[in-house]
Amino acid sequence: MKKLSNKALRTASCALCALALLVASGRATLAASTYPDRPITIVVGYPAGGSVDLNGRVVAETLAKKIGANVVVENLGGAGGTIGAQKVIRAKPDGYTLLVGSLNEIVIASLVNPAVKYNGVTDLQAIGLIGDQPLVLAASKETDIKNTADLVNVAKSDNSDSYSYGSSGVGTSLHMAGEMLNAETQAKFLHVPYRGVAPLVTDLTSGRLPLGVFALSSALPQIQSGQITAIGVTSAKRSSFASDIPALAENPALKAMDISVWFGLFAPKGMPEAVVKKLQISLQQVLADPAFQEKYRTTGSNVMHTQPELATFFQAEHNKFKKLAETAHIATGRP
Repeated sequence: MKKLSNKALRTASCALCALALLVASGRATLAASTYPDRPITIVVGYPAGGSVDLNGRVVAETLAKKIGANVVVENLGGAGGTIGAQKVIRAKPDGYTLLVGSLNEIVIASLVNPAVKYNGVTDLQAIGLIGDQPLVLAASKETDIKNTADLVNVAKSDNSDSYSYGSSGVGTSLHMAGEMLNAETQAKFLHVPYRGVAPLVTDLTSGRLPLGVFALSSALPQIQSGQITAIGVTSAKRSSFASDIPALAENPALKAMDISVWFGLFAPKGMPEAVVKKLQISLQQVLADPAFQEKYRTTGSNVMHTQPELATFFQAEHNKFKKLAETAHIATGRP
């Protein structure tokens, strides 16, 4: 048998590599053309009943109808949503494992916690935003803060450090909103982290805590019953969900206040472009569905009818919260 030259061997090897790539490409194209042909799992990194979980469930219900496959929600709570995010980052990029995630685990977590080794902005494929919800700053009925004017007066006084505000944990968007308030007014309000919203509500309604930051939907029952006083929402404009509550930014001293918790649909990096496109089109169909919009409104969030340029949006969010974490001296993870 004639021995092949090194050049011939290299040529044959290259041909085999090219054939393998062609076969793999063909398989990916076929998979994308038949997608989805089995159930899709949406991972939610929080227990059932919270705002992210509600987003996941209302999206899953309508997405199943639009994309033509069963869509199930898997709650994988723990570590502020980061366990669920990590599972999706590591999942096979075939479109069958998705994440409904929020500002906390996508942007903030890796900035404030060095133990978080992923970067949600670069390690996940953003399919699109679903909606957003403002936070609300509320005051105990026992305090002398009744409106934004009172808040600014106290913030600028020498004894602002005698006032504290509660949130559902260090490094959460609620904590960041309180620190943005400190940064804008040069106040020294003390942060008191709680293990969830329930104990925070208890201390605020009893008068043991002067101020608290909540997701708007979480605080509305106590606000509407008169147990606590709504000072203002943290978004730049009022929420259509509770238009009688002013925006903190309406006060000139707080005009830069602008934090909303947003929710989005994400996937592992490296999915076939055709699968990404199908998911994006299906998500837009979900957001345009009147029945979905009506149900989504009950979660206290606003539907993201118009999508921003996602790369620009996430980079701006990263920059904003990185600066805020540094100003507030919260441990910063990633550069």
